[in-house]
Amino acid sequence: MTSHQTAQTMKPATAAKKLGVYLEATPAEFQEGVVSRTELNALQADPPEWLRELRANGPHPRPVVAAKLGVSISGLARGGITEPLTTEQIEALKQEAPEWLQKERATQAEVRKETVRIKAKHAEQAEKAERSAKDASGQQ
Repeated sequence: MTSHQTAQTMKPATAAKKLGVYLEATPAEFQEGVVSRTELNALQADPPEWLRELRANGPHPRPVVAAKLGVSISGLARGGITEPLTTEQIEALKQEAPEWLQKERATQAEVRKETVRIKAKHAEQAEKAERSAKDASGQQ
């Protein structure tokens, strides 16, 4: 009995998300087709000119804009940024450093600091639990 393995495919929106590009800015043939896992891997390994251009200059989807600005996606929305931005627009925003951006960056920095603190606390608790378990098994 032979098994026929079909190629795993995804919608263009999913592929664009994995590539970190704004779907509406991709070529029509990309938007209208399906993308196989093999094609996605090929695009990531050796990006064509259109993909290199989009990654470099945009327009960028919100997750990429948020990352480039150092804020959360929610922070973008609170700042009134709901549309994709180009690299040039992102750089202009960084230069302007509006009050909302400064506030959201500070918020994001606090969130990251708290995440690190919680992770360290959990690691310490796990270490204590492991030591207690070793001590308990050693005493029996």
